[in-house]
Amino acid sequence: MRLHRLGITAFGPFGGAHEIDFDALSTAGLFLLHGPTGAGKTSVLDAVCYALYGSLPGERTAAQGPGLRSDHAAPQTRAGVVLDLTVAGRRLEVTRQPAWERPKRRGTGTTLDKAQTWLREYDPATGTWRDLSRSHQETGEEITQLLGMSKEQFCQVVLLPQGDFARFLRADAEARGRLLGRLFDTRRFAAVEQHLAELRRAAADRVQEGDGVLLAALQRMRQVAGEDIGVPAPEGEPGEPGLAVAVLGWAATARTTLRERRTVARLALTAAEREQTAARRALEETRELHRLQRRAEEAREHRARLDATADAHQEHLARLARARKAAAVEGALDLRAAAEQAHTRARRAEEAARAALPADQAAPAARLAALARTAVGELGALASARRAERRHAELSGELARADRDEHADETLLAETADWADRWETTRAALQREEAGARDAAARADRLAALLGPARERLAAARRRDTLTADADRARAAVLTAAEASAEAQRHWLALKEKRLAHIAAELAGRLTDGEPCEVCGATTHPRPAARAEGHVDQRAEDEAHAAYRRCDAGRAEAERALGVVREELAAATAAATTAETSGLEAEAGRLAAEHAEARSAAEALHAVRHRLDAAEREHDRRLADRHAAERRAAARATLRDSLVREQAALAEELEQARGDAPDVAARARQLERRAALLTEAADAARAAEESATRLKEADARLADAAYRAGFDTPEQAAAAVLDDAGHRRLQHLVDARRLEEAEARAALADPATAEAAGRHKDDPDAS
Repeated sequence: MRLHRLGITAFGPFGGAHEIDFDALSTAGLFLLHGPTGAGKTSVLDAVCYALYGSLPGERTAAQGPGLRSDHAAPQTRAGVVLDLTVAGRRLEVTRQPAWERPKRRGTGTTLDKAQTWLREYDPATGTWRDLSRSHQETGEEITQLLGMSKEQFCQVVLLPQGDFARFLRADAEARGRLLGRLFDTRRFAAVEQHLAELRRAAADRVQEGDGVLLAALQRMRQVAGEDIGVPAPEGEPGEPGLAVAVLGWAATARTTLRERRTVARLALTAAEREQTAARRALEETRELHRLQRRAEEAREHRARLDATADAHQEHLARLARARKAAAVEGALDLRAAAEQAHTRARRAEEAARAALPADQAAPAARLAALARTAVGELGALASARRAERRHAELSGELARADRDEHADETLLAETADWADRWETTRAALQREEAGARDAAARADRLAALLGPARERLAAARRRDTLTADADRARAAVLTAAEASAEAQRHWLALKEKRLAHIAAELAGRLTDGEPCEVCGATTHPRPAARAEGHVDQRAEDEAHAAYRRCDAGRAEAERALGVVREELAAATAAATTAETSGLEAEAGRLAAEHAEARSAAEALHAVRHRLDAAEREHDRRLADRHAAERRAAARATLRDSLVREQAALAEELEQARGDAPDVAARARQLERRAALLTEAADAARAAEESATRLKEADARLADAAYRAGFDTPEQAAAAVLDDAGHRRLQHLVDARRLEEAEARAALADPATAEAAGRHKDDPDAS
């Protein structure tokens, strides 16, 4: 931070306007403020502190508001300070004027002007000053953030006036550490210390984690090795020094012992495997001999069974031969069966179709087809009648709609005429309501502008009353603390004086024969002073001094608390003016009641405007509806005459087309059903004739195919036919017989089987 210029007007001991150019004073690097007591040296520093933070340092904090103005200033001169400084690379100008009781411009007496604050910043690009804020709070926060210090820290580190440096030195280590750490940014050293501590903890965690894994591996090795390896397993907890070396040494010993055991076991296993191989070879030779002997016995038994079933096998072969011959006739048999089934279905369908006809049931197919074509022609002629019938129904609906529209238009015209008679009265009433609501809204705005400041003054007055009591208690606490401090100081000084009066006895207590005296240097001590009753020693004096320091610190804290209360009281008094709290409460209550009443009346403005707009739109709509209804009534009479004439012509045409049916649709359904029945009967008759012809052709082809296959009649061929399941069954039996014969021949022809059979015959116990 660098100060450039300080302007002081009617501030402290300075009755006029004065300006200090710090740039000129700082050309030599340092400058000194000196002068007799009361010359205003401290007031210059107070002005700098007040410009930055809006209050004075230390014990002078209570001297705010009107107390800052110089008693030597002219009556119309207002106190204020202007500070031009550079901080954090920004050129700022702070102007502060404390609250003051100025003479009234009219009449006698004074009036209170509130404190004012301006904050501006210099723009090097344009060479002009730019306004930043006129708020006390915003200006204070901006200055505090740029300086990085609160007012108390600024006064302890930068100003330190009137013996406050000693108070800073007497502060505890934690308070000084926080302040110096913030000023000199010692956070990086704390961060390095914390980082190293985290590295140490992480390394210790990794060591413990590795020892845990090592102990788990040790436990698994102990389970595998057993307890008889001759070396006890090491014991320890994760993180103990030497644990890894002990575990690795035990593991090496266990590995050597287990390797020796493995070598001995491998040699024993090799010998056992050789004995097992020889025994397995003998077992396999014996099993092979037993298998061959059993196979020869089974072959002889199999040959006997084949000889017993030879006749049945020949019968199966003959049956398969007949089935292969009948396979040539199978297609003709299937064709004849299909033709017979089709002819049966066609005859049944013809009988059902002819039974549904109301007449001409015995007519041939050609006659039935001709009658069906005649019915279809009559049905096509009804298309024009259908259109006429639909148009006749449409005309009836149009006439009914015209009657309904006429009735609706008459009702609409009557309602519109009645509504128009009431329109002027309704509009006038709504306009009066709108004007009243608009006046209430304006009155509510005026009252709201008055209600906010009234509530602020009331809150300030209540806070002023509370702070007045707090200030009285704080002053009493300051007086009590000051008296206690003075009493403690007097007690300490009395003890100190008493100790000095008897200091000779205290020094004599430390004399030793043969050693020089601390005062005179003599080595002999013929008459040392004796301690009197009530002697005060160094410890008692130190305890009294410590008690005095504690009391003095309590006094300083009480004075600081009193200053804070006085500052808040001055601000509350300035905000509440000089009015009584009860009067402000009454005024705020009255304004709140009037504002609530006006706002309640103003809330209806939007609804009234909406109703008025809706009524205007309703008026325009009803006028448009009335004109439209009149136009529709004029066009409706002409339309009704043309519709009546067209409907009469269509009714005559429909009477001729319907015949004896109730309507054209019923007549069309009659013709459609007759045409469908005749067409179905004609198709069924033709299908029956065609199926009879195909059945005769199938009988002829079947007789020819049976003769060519070697059968005397088609019935013999049909009896020789086998289905797929029967053919597969016979073929399976024949193939199984052939396979059994081949196996029997192969078994009897094998020399090993024959040899085994001979050995079995000579020695039945060989197996």
